[in-house]
Amino acid sequence: MLSIAMIKRFLAAVCVCLILSATCFAQQDVAGAASRLELQGQFKQAAALLSTALQDKSLPAAERNRLAFELDRLDRIKQDFPLTKEALFTDLKDSVKNLTLEEYEQWLKEGRFDYRDIDGTRFFMGDSVRNLYMRYHDLDARRIRPKDTASLEKARVESIRAIKQAASAAKTPYVLPKRFHVTMSITAKADAAPAGETIRAWVPIPRQYPFQSDLEVLTTSSPVKHLDDAQSPIRSVYFEQPAQAGKPTQFNVEYEYTAQAVRFNIKPGEVRPCDPDDSGLKEFTQEGPHVVFTPELRQLSQRIVGDETNPCLKAKKCFDWIADNIKYSYSIEYSTIRNISEYCRAKGYGDCGQEALLFIALCRLNGIPARWQSGWNTFPGDKSNHDWTEVYLAPYGWMPADPYMGIWAMRYANTLKPEQKREVRDFYFGGLDQYRMIANSDHSQALTPPKHTMRSDDVDFQRGELECGGKNIYLDKFSYNLTLKEVKLSRVE
Repeated sequence: MLSIAMIKRFLAAVCVCLILSATCFAQQDVAGAASRLELQGQFKQAAALLSTALQDKSLPAAERNRLAFELDRLDRIKQDFPLTKEALFTDLKDSVKNLTLEEYEQWLKEGRFDYRDIDGTRFFMGDSVRNLYMRYHDLDARRIRPKDTASLEKARVESIRAIKQAASAAKTPYVLPKRFHVTMSITAKADAAPAGETIRAWVPIPRQYPFQSDLEVLTTSSPVKHLDDAQSPIRSVYFEQPAQAGKPTQFNVEYEYTAQAVRFNIKPGEVRPCDPDDSGLKEFTQEGPHVVFTPELRQLSQRIVGDETNPCLKAKKCFDWIADNIKYSYSIEYSTIRNISEYCRAKGYGDCGQEALLFIALCRLNGIPARWQSGWNTFPGDKSNHDWTEVYLAPYGWMPADPYMGIWAMRYANTLKPEQKREVRDFYFGGLDQYRMIANSDHSQALTPPKHTMRSDDVDFQRGELECGGKNIYLDKFSYNLTLKEVKLSRVE
């Protein structure tokens, strides 16, 4: 029989649980209400709601961090949409021949530009001019400063043909090794942190792969505090350095690594379904951050794949559909998007990472293991940070697939013949050039040592991350740069 004291303790515990549940519900309601206000364009009201909630000192740490991020996210969105209607027209007149105000107004009615309504004013995305040309090819002839891409397109075709020939002759998917000398720098602005306080920095470096190896760190701007394991899914070198008054704070790492080209000679008839219970693959067939099996994604998958049952052919159908139907667009920051794969599907355009996540989501929905791969594209004349994917096809194993290159070939390589376009597209399903620096083998991974504050990019890791004094140093407060040159291999690979 329960004593009165035991009953009292039980009732007290129940009360605590009820209070905690009510508090959690209230916090969730604050975040939801702020999100609804943001979508309605009421940014000031959303910020006030979140700021008031954050004054509650009893907030659990996880909820405080969540609400703090939602507050910071409002400022990130505003940074992505800096252009007024008048400012965008000024930028367009400097880029498009014979643009009239009447034509511009028509483009606005057609919805040609990404925008957000913020506290009564419509603002347009900072990359609106570049995205206009990406989405509307008929304007290429009116470009005041046209781009000549013929030499790059020719070099791409020559590169993949050399890789295919070498892989066929050697009867191995890994060929033509190159050694690269790299300097990566991240520079915090002079006002990014108070003088004397320690800035913590994470800088991406190459991770180990069958086709990427032999990392040698040569010099660093300050002593290395931590170097990630070679197999880390988000590999970085970590530094600490005090900020100086009136001066930028720079973090440099100089290194060399070897990269090989990849070319799998895939025979679809040999491909078999993977074991759904394989512990090493299971997580890559499931939903996760930005990989959600929405009803819309399921419907799209059914339209693309139909009755096909072969895993290789299903993946290739998804790859080709993206190449033929998704346009490239420079992106807003990933941290401001709730579900990136759905964003790309719904918009019909996206950047390389958004296209990659859409492909990953389609593959996983069809039981095909797929994961993120990213770092830098260092192809001569085309250097940029870049994202792509890997898919697992038994018995071949993990192999690269770059959806962006399929889109580039079919939509933007204007000097190539149709058969050349298909050749480039098809190569990048199972193939990869040597001009990559791969730091990541999965998305939305945690840094080591852990970052105490929110990430500037909580999906990808190419530009680096900084923090100081318990506060994140956002992208507008630092710059980054990667320089690369090919050097002679010290040994035969």
